[in-house]
Amino acid sequence: MIDYDQIHSDPDSLLEITMGLTLDDLRAELHEMLDAFEEMIKDCVDEDVVFQPQDPQAYDPDAARSEDVHLAWTLAHVIVHLTASAEEKAFLSAEMARGVLLHGRSRYEVPWQEVTTIAECRQRLAESRRICLACLDVWPDEPHYENKKIPWKGYPRVDARGFFILGLNHAADHLEQVRDIVRQAKAARSTV
Repeated sequence: MIDYDQIHSDPDSLLEITMGLTLDDLRAELHEMLDAFEEMIKDCVDEDVVFQPQDPQAYDPDAARSEDVHLAWTLAHVIVHLTASAEEKAFLSAEMARGVLLHGRSRYEVPWQEVTTIAECRQRLAESRRICLACLDVWPDEPHYENKKIPWKGYPRVDARGFFILGLNHAADHLEQVRDIVRQAKAARSTV
């Protein structure tokens, strides 16, 4: 797996990391990332999906409601969020690879409140894998790597490969969070 910690500590490393990546490399990274999440939740049950964990550092300035800014995210919330982010970057990377100039966001996030079972979490991960792979399948034989954009302040101009990896980079941000939620949920179940 790519060293996503390196990208966080040195955003300019994204160029070096993604330069030369092939579509097969991107597919492999996607599989490895989603496999990691599937492995983490393999022993989870429905009650773990809606379990309210403790997270004193919870902070979401983009929360739809002010009372949710410091709400600790459930497993369902994290899964729908990280898959939506990966899909958004996969769609944008496909457009960039095809030579289309970026024109905004391409995001839809399943309402996390509607995901209440572990089967729905697994389905969301599987669906996201399928969607992201489909986005890679629409890349032309000769991608427009000259088509570059700065994703956000502090990052270099990146091409389609960089945008795709940024979606996985965001997912990597949630690996430890999911591990902690699963650990807390299992501990809570064992005390009942």
